[in-house]
Amino acid sequence: MNIYVLMNEFLTLGNSDLKISRVGFGSWAIGGEWEWGWGPQQDSDSIRALHHAFDSGVNWVDTAPVYGLGHSEKVVGRALRESGADVYIFTKCGFRWNDAKEITPNLTAKSIREEVEASLDRLGREVIDLYQIHWPNPEGQIEEAAETLFELKSEGKIRWVGVSNFSVNHFERIKEIGDVVSLQPEYSMISRDVEAEVLPYCARHGIGCIAYSPMGSGMLSGKMTRERISKMSFGDWRKQAAFTQEPQLSKNLELVDRLRTLSADVSCSIGALAVSWIFRKKCLKGAILGMRNVDQVALASEVIEMTLSEELLSQIHSCLSESART
Repeated sequence: MNIYVLMNEFLTLGNSDLKISRVGFGSWAIGGEWEWGWGPQQDSDSIRALHHAFDSGVNWVDTAPVYGLGHSEKVVGRALRESGADVYIFTKCGFRWNDAKEITPNLTAKSIREEVEASLDRLGREVIDLYQIHWPNPEGQIEEAAETLFELKSEGKIRWVGVSNFSVNHFERIKEIGDVVSLQPEYSMISRDVEAEVLPYCARHGIGCIAYSPMGSGMLSGKMTRERISKMSFGDWRKQAAFTQEPQLSKNLELVDRLRTLSADVSCSIGALAVSWIFRKKCLKGAILGMRNVDQVALASEVIEMTLSEELLSQIHSCLSESART
């Protein structure tokens, strides 16, 4: 029996005027090989994936200067010029690098102003739709960073201010500076820490959330196996991540096996089931999916067109409960 429901709607991100598709194009992996990369990536594959995503109804791209040390933004900018697509661009600030490719966190006003100009140039844009503090690091500079972002908004460089990886305490520290419209947290079936305090805070304050890694960085795609992990290049950060090591790995693979049975029963993919699950939280307005090639765009199209029924959500909850007990 098929118990998911067609949606295909655009959701308003927080208190902004941004009407976003349920899925956005995540461009972390298309940055190519760098310290926190996902292994080798061909720009031609990235460009085709971007074009196909735009044609499939995806109307926003999430990127960052640090992804590939500027390369991801350049690829996104090239795809935008070639396609002429009318899509929103979300990018970030907070990390700088030197000629030796050493990355350093920096949230000073001077650094952010340099970053935003470099991002505008790489993206080929005059304004950035959503500009986000990437991480609250260095901790002592987040007030200065927030003040700078709201100054850039008043100057017309950016349209809306967002943050990523913030805690409730971080929000409280900057709440008098200006209204942040969005949070980008890591959130998936295997990464649920934000459920306790952060998501309820966002719901109470009208802050829209766009989740990154909603498939657990590929673990919940249904395609991850021990063999595949063992063959990952050392340029893929996931090879050494906690979720690919024991005992988490066995627990994660057991959960995927349960979801595989459930997804087959309702005729959808495991990945679509995992991503659509996050939208049961009303403050969740978007999911960032990494799309490294045209084939991966199909998942985005599937998620855009579906939401989960209460019956199916109950069955998923049972799967999660069983996995937690193992």
